[in-house]
Amino acid sequence: MNFSYYIAKRYLISKSKNNAINIITMIAAIGVFAGAFALFVVLSGFAGLKQFSLNFTNEFDPDLKVIPAQGKTFDFTSVELKKLQSIPEIKAFSTIVEERVLLEYNDKYMPITLKGVDENYLKVNSADSSLVSGLWFHPEENQTVIGYGVSRKLSLGVAGYGDVLKVMVPKPGKGQITDVNNAFNSQNALVTGIFSVNEEINEKYIFTPKAFARSLLNYKENQISGIEIRTQPDTDEAVVKEKLQAIFGTKIDLKNRIELNDALYKMLNTENLVVYLIFTLVLIIALFNVGGAIVMAILDKQHNIKTMHHLGATPREIKHVFLLQGGLLTFVGGVLGLLIGVIIVYLQLHFSWVMITPTLPYPVKVTAGNIILVFTTIMILGFTASYIGATRVQKVLA
Repeated sequence: MNFSYYIAKRYLISKSKNNAINIITMIAAIGVFAGAFALFVVLSGFAGLKQFSLNFTNEFDPDLKVIPAQGKTFDFTSVELKKLQSIPEIKAFSTIVEERVLLEYNDKYMPITLKGVDENYLKVNSADSSLVSGLWFHPEENQTVIGYGVSRKLSLGVAGYGDVLKVMVPKPGKGQITDVNNAFNSQNALVTGIFSVNEEINEKYIFTPKAFARSLLNYKENQISGIEIRTQPDTDEAVVKEKLQAIFGTKIDLKNRIELNDALYKMLNTENLVVYLIFTLVLIIALFNVGGAIVMAILDKQHNIKTMHHLGATPREIKHVFLLQGGLLTFVGGVLGLLIGVIIVYLQLHFSWVMITPTLPYPVKVTAGNIILVFTTIMILGFTASYIGATRVQKVLA
């Protein structure tokens, strides 16, 4: 193998007397370089977009969420509260009341999800960091924080004089509604703040004190819709889940951040896979130039091949010469492509050359996983193309 490697290295760096073969080899090297560079930059772009998209949900989604196994609510007893407070892996938790409601303001109506939260909510989720106007509500007042989409659709601002938002929810019961005026429970709330995260969340939620939501929905003191939990850093999620399951039994389900956004994660992962497969297909076409370059090199070195064979080199060793030549060509082109790709991505991170909007740079992210994936893909395809090209040695020796 040392003999094959030595000859392959000499063939790679030496020029052929036939200029056409030198051009073909150069084109193959450029193809490997461009393929590695393009695949890494595109995967880094999708990694940045994934992180950018998930940053929005991370502002509102807890590390773990306790939800009822059946129905919309469950009872949270004082005994369960003490046990939950005794779990050292839990940094903070917040009990919530959540329900679909109807908003009314100046004869404009909008269905929305009301999320009543307690005073610990901001220790679990930094929702107040997304406020673009006003302040977070007082936990003992009939106040609310609404999304920018709600504000725009209802033409409702912050703490306007005499401007109150009417929150309505259908009364429980059976049969037909005979009196619309008595069909809803309603409460008035003053808007103290407006948040902005993304278009979906801005038009999906309003936040109120839990007491306000419980009064509107006629819930009991210990009746809640869920518990949102923030765990300590580097906590084993499985351990926390096991302890929570021991406290609440079968009446609850547990979901982590990924499970709460499983549709979003599936969409992002599918897009990433599709892009990788498309670019791999392009790479297959580009890297078969390496196979063509190896075939041309074999034809150019026919006299040398026969000489090596007469001197005692086996057909297998001669075949390894050209297989390694293609592998070295792929390795050098792939490493250079990856190196330039990493530099370009880091320059985008620090200097924001490409902008989505005047204030928002295109998000990119360098990950070790993408570097390994691109290098492995390039080398596998390069050696495959080189192996196919190296089989031409058998015909020369025949």
